[in-house]
Amino acid sequence: MILSHEVTVIEKSRRVGLSWGVSWLAALVASSSREAGGMDVFYMGFEKDMTRQFVSDAADHAKLLEIPASEVGESLFIDPENPDRDLKIFRLDFGSGYEVLGLPSVARAFRSKQGLVIIDEAAFIDDLQAVLDAAFALLIWGGRIVIISSHNGDQSPFNTLVNDIRAGRHPDYALMRITFDDALAQGLYRTICLRQGQDWSAEGEAGWRDKIIRMYGDGAEQELFCIPQPSTGAYIPLAVIEARSVPSAHVIRWSCDPAFTLLPEKIREAEARRFCEEQLLPVVEQLDQKTPHCFGEDFGRTGDLTVLWFLAIERSLLRHTPFVLELRNVPFEQQKQILFWIVDRLPRFRAGKMDSRGNGQYLAEVAVQRYGERIEAVMLSEGWYRDNMPPFKAAMEDGTITIPADRDIHDDIRSLKIVRGIARVPDSRSADQTGTRHGDAAIAVAMAWAASRADPEEYGYQAAPNPYGMNSGSGGRHEWAVEDEIARERSGRRDFYGLRGSVRL
Repeated sequence: MILSHEVTVIEKSRRVGLSWGVSWLAALVASSSREAGGMDVFYMGFEKDMTRQFVSDAADHAKLLEIPASEVGESLFIDPENPDRDLKIFRLDFGSGYEVLGLPSVARAFRSKQGLVIIDEAAFIDDLQAVLDAAFALLIWGGRIVIISSHNGDQSPFNTLVNDIRAGRHPDYALMRITFDDALAQGLYRTICLRQGQDWSAEGEAGWRDKIIRMYGDGAEQELFCIPQPSTGAYIPLAVIEARSVPSAHVIRWSCDPAFTLLPEKIREAEARRFCEEQLLPVVEQLDQKTPHCFGEDFGRTGDLTVLWFLAIERSLLRHTPFVLELRNVPFEQQKQILFWIVDRLPRFRAGKMDSRGNGQYLAEVAVQRYGERIEAVMLSEGWYRDNMPPFKAAMEDGTITIPADRDIHDDIRSLKIVRGIARVPDSRSADQTGTRHGDAAIAVAMAWAASRADPEEYGYQAAPNPYGMNSGSGGRHEWAVEDEIARERSGRRDFYGLRGSVRL
């Protein structure tokens, strides 16, 4: 997989042996012929000792594989901008004519080079962006780039690159994630036991894992589980939120008092219908019938809001928000009634994503039953936030979505923070004029954005014509009367007496 893309980015745990594994790749690529995909390999680490070790490991692999290669040599890199600085290059030449070079961690080292680039512990390289800009030039003539690193905070250029890939800004890049637990599942502790002459056991592995996590302490999430340490501040800045706000996006709110739940069913249905016809119908009637629509939902019953966020997918691919609906303390059945009322009238309804945690599972389930695969019942998790929040943030930054100019909705989106390396709504709550909020609109709009990118299967039904039915084009008359009677019989329409034929007088 590593060489199947022009650029492969790997976020990893520390001390899982990935650099050693990639050194095998370097030896195999540099020792291959041009026809077999061989090329020069350029390795860059953030310090000299790890660079020397990588080239030395590649030389050891060549010996094990009995590949003709030289001994590891050294030469000097003359930096025209710092001529007094002594920078070493470590070299390994192969019989194929290609070589493995260990370069100093400066962008100028990639000039006039062509081949496979391996950048190790990229998050710790000074001026990583300049290094990446120089390395990407090698892609023009068919090179490959592998970028490997553990994390160094959520504001590092490496983490920015990772999030850009998740956001879809680099659809031709590959992204891999190797945590400490992933390495254990692939035999890390078994290999350590083998190297140390110890017997492996499940209990021993569990105890060793706990010891390593204790050793890293507060840094375990970043160092072992690929969760960059958070910085302060909102995930999406206020300036970006305000720039995406438009006055044409309506916010409609309905709040019920606790006594409403105990009213007779017909009264509750009538009140919900009146709300739909008076508050929602004027907005729904203004929707463009030729434009696809989708929605996202975050569910709440008594403590939190239910927020339904609708998006129109314009011809330019701009996701425009025609309206947002907030429901507070609305009974389950009336939430279903209102949801069905809207979606039944939504022009060219494409997809919806609904919160199916806890009590929200009921509403999501009945929606799936009614609308089929166009609705996805989403169990919100760290994995979902990790995959979907970066694309939503990219949409806000790139101006491909509009939101209402509404203070409470702005506050909900601003409440998104980095929690354990993932953008989500923290546990704290804010208050609006009617009660507490918990970032409900932020979850709904992220769900709506994800729905706008979905590609659900659509299906329809068209009845096949009855081969024995009457021929409507001829008025149901054949040349012989008995043919009409046979056709009526086969289509289930025999005459009153159940007789075939007729008596002529």
